[in-house]
Amino acid sequence: MCGILAVLGCPEDSQAKRVRVLELSRRLKHRGPDWSGIHQYGGCYLAHQRLAIVDPASGDQPLFNEDKTIVVTVNGEIYNHEKLRSSLPNHKFHTGSDCDVIAHLYEEYGEDFVDMLDGMFSFVLLDTRDNSFLVARDAIGITSLYVGWGLDGSIWISSELKGLNDDCEHFEVFPPGHLYSSKSGGMRRWYNPPWFSEAIPSAPYDPLVLRRAFENAVIKRLMTDVPFGVLLSGGLDSSLVASITARYLSGTKAAKQWGAQLHSFCVGLEGSPDLKAAKEVADYLGTVHHEFHFTVQDGIDAIEDVIYHIETYDVTTIRASTPMFLMSRKIKSTGVKMVISGEGSDEIFGGYLYFHKAPNKEEFHRETCHKIKALHQYDCLRANKATSAWGLEARVPFLDKEFVNVAMNIDPEWKMIKSDEGRIEKWILRRAFDDEEHPYLPKHILYRQKEQFSDGVGYSWIDGLKAHAEKHVTNKMMANAPHIFPHNTPSTKEAYYYRMIFERFFPQNSARLTVPGGASVACSTATAVAWDASWSTNLDPSGRAAIGVHNSAYEKQQQHLANGNLNSKIAAGTPLPLMNGLTSAREIAIGR
Repeated sequence: MCGILAVLGCPEDSQAKRVRVLELSRRLKHRGPDWSGIHQYGGCYLAHQRLAIVDPASGDQPLFNEDKTIVVTVNGEIYNHEKLRSSLPNHKFHTGSDCDVIAHLYEEYGEDFVDMLDGMFSFVLLDTRDNSFLVARDAIGITSLYVGWGLDGSIWISSELKGLNDDCEHFEVFPPGHLYSSKSGGMRRWYNPPWFSEAIPSAPYDPLVLRRAFENAVIKRLMTDVPFGVLLSGGLDSSLVASITARYLSGTKAAKQWGAQLHSFCVGLEGSPDLKAAKEVADYLGTVHHEFHFTVQDGIDAIEDVIYHIETYDVTTIRASTPMFLMSRKIKSTGVKMVISGEGSDEIFGGYLYFHKAPNKEEFHRETCHKIKALHQYDCLRANKATSAWGLEARVPFLDKEFVNVAMNIDPEWKMIKSDEGRIEKWILRRAFDDEEHPYLPKHILYRQKEQFSDGVGYSWIDGLKAHAEKHVTNKMMANAPHIFPHNTPSTKEAYYYRMIFERFFPQNSARLTVPGGASVACSTATAVAWDASWSTNLDPSGRAAIGVHNSAYEKQQQHLANGNLNSKIAAGTPLPLMNGLTSAREIAIGR
């Protein structure tokens, strides 16, 4: 990930202003420690802190078109850049950077080119021919981006809050899937897939289609000119990412450069579930596995740095970001600059505990839509900023634009959790990769239950955080919380503790408004309570309150597996419809 900072339409073009922009841009240097650049045109400043992943030698930014009338600063990766280059035969490219296509696409197609980009990105484009500019953010919000306004009429764009919180009168999150055009003077959504309207899809589930779509999503993310690896917790999502990467690594450009053996990384407290599970998967896949340990005190000591970099006071996000923050530092020390991670699967397939209580497929589907739309404020924010804090890039294939469209077009009846039939959460994803002839993973790993939120790194992690907050936040402080923090008032001492730290770094009202829901429950609280009123008294966002539901479903699933019943309907003697020329119920069951 890189860091971008732009000041647009500033009435001042003095040396002092340029120096100030450079000073603010250096606050983002952790995102891009490899090079920095700035381009000034009148009262417009485009600054860039580069993390060099593709074409490290010549891809420095800002980037330009042939006559340098169009300039762009980009944070992200454009996975289809080679295809896009071939569609622009009359254009001359000065670098091999994947981001080099953006200026030329704009020159060719105007503002309508953004949907042609396949990747994760935030960019600012300045057209000096008419002094107009364009700002855009990727479909789901994998890359972080904020917009601010100055009293002098200028518009500010930054990858992180810290780039603009001292100089803008007001700032807010730049919404995913949107672009801002100075020509039209407003924001508009460029990403409008069928699922976004939350209409209930009806496409039949085809395991092969889902499998191939995810394989393609992972493989395209092997585009790199630097050493890379995978984050491996031993859960379903990261294990599938690692399995596909290891399977397809041999023979690729990356393999020729860095070796065909994949590197995997895991973090946890001594004896944590994640460390044990990840080691088992790594041994099965034959990866070069790196296991990092931390203590509860190590994590507590890092909390202030985590909040400064993650820029949130959301309890669940901070809990999960801290181990990832510590691991990212260790990964960077090995020389790796890019990792592939498993965020997004739970939102797409309904992997959270409260989805067990979904009353029907309509509500199930709408809730997955809500979760995906909010990802940029939670897991995407965590994955992007926890890694970027150490100059490491995280790529997330589950949020591939094409894969999301395939997965969200499936009739949600197939995603419903039916424990009496042995269908646990994310069953259609597990089934798609259940290949007995050429297994991606051992069956007990493929059907392993999900560790809840931050518990995977060690069950004492959350308890340690709560105990620490208990020592530093008094009952009197909690009683006055509504007066001290009237917006998103913290409801627990842990939430209050994080909020105090956040307010010290980001005291502006605009900053606190960028965090949704404060000490938010990991599930959508209103929906969870509507599905099961017993969860209304749970203030803790760890998901532990519903663990009984999950364990019950898991035990039934394991019973089905023990009996050899991979497909509950087949076990009951009910034939399934054949799909895409598959010739038997058994072949459908294993997704071949």
